[in-house]
Amino acid sequence: MASEKHIPCGPCRFDNVIEDAERWCTNCEEGLCKDCENLHRKSKTSRNHKVITIEDYRKIENVSISLVCEHHGENLEWFCKSHDEVLCIVCVPSKHKACSDVIPMSVNLANSRQSSALSDLEDTIEGNLRNVKQSIKNRESATEEIEKQELAIKTMVLETRTKLNDHLDKLQEKLLHELRSTSHTCKSEYMKILQKLKSTEEMLTKLREQTLHMKKFSSDLQVFLGTRQANKRIESEMNSIRKEIGATKNYKLSVVLHNLIERLSNDVENFGHIKVSECSALLDIRETKLDQAQNRINDPISRNISNIQLQLLETFQIKEKNEMDIRGCVILPNGNLLMLNCTQENHLIEYNDRGEYIRDISVSGKPCGIAVIDLNRIVVTYGDAFYVEIMNNNTFNVEKKISLQKAAWVYLTRTGDFT
Repeated sequence: MASEKHIPCGPCRFDNVIEDAERWCTNCEEGLCKDCENLHRKSKTSRNHKVITIEDYRKIENVSISLVCEHHGENLEWFCKSHDEVLCIVCVPSKHKACSDVIPMSVNLANSRQSSALSDLEDTIEGNLRNVKQSIKNRESATEEIEKQELAIKTMVLETRTKLNDHLDKLQEKLLHELRSTSHTCKSEYMKILQKLKSTEEMLTKLREQTLHMKKFSSDLQVFLGTRQANKRIESEMNSIRKEIGATKNYKLSVVLHNLIERLSNDVENFGHIKVSECSALLDIRETKLDQAQNRINDPISRNISNIQLQLLETFQIKEKNEMDIRGCVILPNGNLLMLNCTQENHLIEYNDRGEYIRDISVSGKPCGIAVIDLNRIVVTYGDAFYVEIMNNNTFNVEKKISLQKAAWVYLTRTGDFT
């Protein structure tokens, strides 16, 4: 790591001597060992230089500040108030010859630490950092919301699949039960004629055997009479068989699947489609400007409230409504304005900081009070409705509803509580 490296003494290294520095001169931008620091402090040209410890230097070691002109390579020693530019000795006659307010930077350096320019820079950093952190939190929240939506969709798909499986199982069992019943009916019809045929077969077989015995052992009279009686019996039996066989049918089992079942297996190619709906995230990284910071380099920081003056930044025309009664307005963390229209309409009105109408935000009743709780929440009261709602100021979903015993207006305390 850079902070763990040894810092060499600059003057000693110039003499090809390696010596660790104990101090750092911010003017000369080089390290000084103990002996060189004493000489440095005694020299008339460097006795007023700012010398810091190596530990302090390590804190600004990676802060990139160029002291030389990027165009000419000369030291930056002049400042043009008109153009708010730092200049080198070559820049002055070449580009700023006509400027009457080019002054040496040394004139302004004494109060640079207490200047409003530095204060503006700190405010700019803090403001931008706050905006970026809010955007990070917003995107993290959006990512968590996507994960919740993914889980919800996955659960719905699995539940739908289970319902389909259960329903298909029931339909399958119903169809198989019908198949068994129909098959049994067909086989019963076959069995009836089959039993009749087997009975006739048995009778004819027995009659054939009796006829052979009659032929061998019976008298002529018995043969004569037996032959005629057997023929009549056979004729009667076969007539009955012919009649039943004539009415006998063959059956062929088949199945006709429901057209939706066939379409499900043949035409349905997807379980569903994942639809992505897009809307503006309403993120707004507001530009923070340094208002000619270098021109005010000598201005001391004023922290006295009596010196604070209100300044009109913007005016704009509110979107026309049938009835308007603006009773409240808050500035959201993204810079947008949320206005309370205290009419019979159940919504809030959102504008951006340029006065452009964004949308109406529906709420559960006629709003009577509004306040920002923190970077992610607002509170809305509804007067005689006897409740307040805490809402997410990104999605404007209600996170919590609090019932009250009397009508409510809202006042936000410095601790973030509301009364």
